Amino acid sequence: MLSALFSLGNVWSQDTSSEEVKRVQRAIFIYNFAQQVGWPNIDQASTFKIGVLGPDRTIIDLKSMAQKRNISGKPVEIIRFQFVKNIKDIHLLYVNNKYNYDINYILNKISEKNILLVTEDYNFNASMVNMVNVGNSFEYEINEDRIKSEGFVIAPSLKQYAITSAQKWIDLFKSTEDSLEKALDENEEQKAAIKDREERIKQQEERILNQEKAIDTIKESISERNKWIEELSSESKIQEKKYEEKLLIEKELEKNIQEQLTFIKIQEEKIKVSSEEIKKQQEFLDQQNDQIRQQETILGQQRSEIEDQKTINWSLIALIVLVLTVGFFIYRNYLNKKRLNSELKEKNKEIYDQSLILESKNKELEQFAYIASHDLQEPLNTISSFIGLIAEDYGDSFDEVGKESLKFIKDASIRMKKLIDSLLEYSRLGRTKDFSDVNMNKILNELKADFKNILERTKAKIQADNLPTVKGNPIELRLLLQNLVSNGIKFTNENTIPEIYVDAVQKNRTDDESKKYWEFSIKDNGIGIPEIHKNRIFDIFQRLHSREKYQGTGIGLAHCKKIVESHSGEIWLESEEGKGTTFYFTIPE
Repeated sequence: MLSALFSLGNVWSQDTSSEEVKRVQRAIFIYNFAQQVGWPNIDQASTFKIGVLGPDRTIIDLKSMAQKRNISGKPVEIIRFQFVKNIKDIHLLYVNNKYNYDINYILNKISEKNILLVTEDYNFNASMVNMVNVGNSFEYEINEDRIKSEGFVIAPSLKQYAITSAQKWIDLFKSTEDSLEKALDENEEQKAAIKDREERIKQQEERILNQEKAIDTIKESISERNKWIEELSSESKIQEKKYEEKLLIEKELEKNIQEQLTFIKIQEEKIKVSSEEIKKQQEFLDQQNDQIRQQETILGQQRSEIEDQKTINWSLIALIVLVLTVGFFIYRNYLNKKRLNSELKEKNKEIYDQSLILESKNKELEQFAYIASHDLQEPLNTISSFIGLIAEDYGDSFDEVGKESLKFIKDASIRMKKLIDSLLEYSRLGRTKDFSDVNMNKILNELKADFKNILERTKAKIQADNLPTVKGNPIELRLLLQNLVSNGIKFTNENTIPEIYVDAVQKNRTDDESKKYWEFSIKDNGIGIPEIHKNRIFDIFQRLHSREKYQGTGIGLAHCKKIVESHSGEIWLESEEGKGTTFYFTIPE
């Protein structure tokens, strides 16, 4: 019976497994149809909506897949409809023929609503896209006229694998029926196997009956042995007679023992007399011991009084020493506090003087920023404008050397303007301390949207775990991530697809474990940084490569360092030349 049930369980588990695979395939087919059909005005929709008509369990598989896949770059929303009249505001509708919905009524309801109808096991050309079960998979046919009339665009790959004639569709149904008959035959074979196992079980039951008969035979043999034991008991009576003879011998021995006991009693009387004498001596000794104990008690009282007096004397001495020590420390702390207060006043005065100097320097820096933004840029703009006019009006009069010189002057003026702009931006960083909650996930997603063209051109990949929300300046933190991610994309060898991985880990400070901070890491697979350049990489206007190979002003990492330090954090890197770089920075919680 157990073996039969086990084989049935195997058949059931195989059927269940194939059915689950087929459910997943059904959902994949529906998603693939959606990917290979173009919808008018799909860019205006925020989500791609798929409807399921009736109590079909396919909605569970579609929802599970919606968590992993997008359609036309949009998240997928799955909606169930119980009635055809309620169908609206969706892009694709799935219907299974087993729920007996009228296909013509459905087509009239969704006409001119830009809804793609995907059906299963309906007649040929009855729908827009129609699927049929074939073994453990599906085939499909498409009605191009009906799809185009709704304004959809069909991908060539969708046409390539579709069934193109009604005869092929009929053949598929026939092959499906044949496989069904084959499955029924296999089911009959399974039933026959079960019947065969039932017969084997009956044979096992007969064997068990034979074993019970053998047990009865064993019981009979046990009763015969019991009779043999009774015969042995009769033999034991003979042994009892021999035992009586032994008793006579023991009585003789007992007489001898009695004589010995009498002798022992006489000896005991003598011992008793001796013990009385010893008792009298013991009483005399006890009296002497009592006198000794009384004397020891008196001596103990005297020792106790002496020890108490010593304890009091030592306690008084210790108390006097303690009072003197405490007084000494209090006096010394008073002197130290007085000295520290005077030093603190001097330090406060120095700090105040330094703050005045810093305030003056900040004003000078702001004045310099103003001059750089107006007075320095204005001559540069004039130079650039006149170079453009000269090149336009008199460019033909110059030889090749003159034209090249004009180009160098123009490029140098543009580069100088970028350097001044970068310097201005560097001077503005860290001024404001108006921090707010900044969602780093949101900032990274905005950067991905800004880098869309670069990502498509370089095929770069930016991955990130769930990043935290931190306190900081959103503009500066965005610039920080932008510089580090763009460097990871830019400084990459040719024929290498850039891969950027952003992560954040919460840690405790070593000096104070009650305080925590976030440690961010931006890892790339770029060209790496040689060991000799790691110390100066964060200095302003430091470049490790020529402008012809990698563009830029060399101030991006200096910006990053200033932003992190203005947020009370640290920044550093780990790199191996030719294998990539990982930048780390911390933001206090």
